[in-house]
Amino acid sequence: MSKGHIIPIARTTRATLPPARDLAAPPEGELVDRRGRRVRDLRISVTDRCNFRCVYCMPKEVFGDDYAFLPRQQLLSFEEIVRVAKIFVDQGVEKIRITGGEPLLRRHIENLIGQLAKLPVELTLTTNGSLLAKKARALKDAGLTRVTVSLDGIDDAVFKRMNDVDFAVGDVLDGIAAAAAAGLAPVKVNCVVKRGSNDDQILPLARHFRNSGHILRFIEYMDVGASNGWRMDEVLPSAEVIARIAAEFPLAAIDANYPGEVAERWRYTDGGGEIGVISSVTQAFCSSCTRIRLSTEGQLYTCLFARAGHDLRALLRHGAGDEALRREIAAVWRGRDDRYSEIRTAATALPERGKIEMSYIGG
Repeated sequence: MSKGHIIPIARTTRATLPPARDLAAPPEGELVDRRGRRVRDLRISVTDRCNFRCVYCMPKEVFGDDYAFLPRQQLLSFEEIVRVAKIFVDQGVEKIRITGGEPLLRRHIENLIGQLAKLPVELTLTTNGSLLAKKARALKDAGLTRVTVSLDGIDDAVFKRMNDVDFAVGDVLDGIAAAAAAGLAPVKVNCVVKRGSNDDQILPLARHFRNSGHILRFIEYMDVGASNGWRMDEVLPSAEVIARIAAEFPLAAIDANYPGEVAERWRYTDGGGEIGVISSVTQAFCSSCTRIRLSTEGQLYTCLFARAGHDLRALLRHGAGDEALRREIAAVWRGRDDRYSEIRTAATALPERGKIEMSYIGG
């Protein structure tokens, strides 16, 4: 992609995957998968519960009042989470993100933040913002580095339709303001764009967050899980998002902050700030993926689109030592060959059972 030009709308990949490599003798101290990718990012889901019912994630027709969420005893304890996190950090993880469900629903979440903050990592959290105004100061004081807030519209009616629980956009904006006041700025604000549902919010959101100091990012609607009725024709390519914004506010592409960053970054040429786009559908970034995910009850997943995990909770609760956990984690990562987004076909528009749900594992 040439800097300063609008990317064409096309289903391309960012890079060609390197060939699978011999795993018999990986570099000393380096955890490398079958395609040469190093583990750098650990995402930890602390709850499968959420107080929103977003149409692309937890639609009411599936996650209704009688939906059976995991019982408390099945969730990893804070102590178990921290133990696993320490082992990951020892094996190369540099960034930990806390997710859900809605992570701020987990009781005393700031206590977990405080324990994880002692590790030499960047520590972040993704939230729908509903409880952020109340929790922002405690999270910052506990050691949280940064926060990402989901916001799928700036118009109240559109936002309420997207979250499907009549939650007002003003309350999320209050949470963003509280996070900034607590020292968690710049806040990253994520909008999942679903064509025909909220794509009319792209420009209003851009106008609202220009010159705010926060970073607005637009995410292509993805086929995570089997409950959201995903269809390819409801995906609005990131290229079109950029084109719409650039028609009103000229943009120039800027370099990634670090290798493996999923968002493509753009700046307003008049100095009004930065936006980003995440293009898992139209511009797959599997070749540089450094992320691994720990579910709320201790399943380890090597891909957001995985069908099965690896049970760490059983090891944790049956007396396994740290070395056994270390070997298991290393074996899982070194056997990893995932590249779902690069081999996605139109067939994924069909109902597909077995893939994990976004609400269960986090984004």
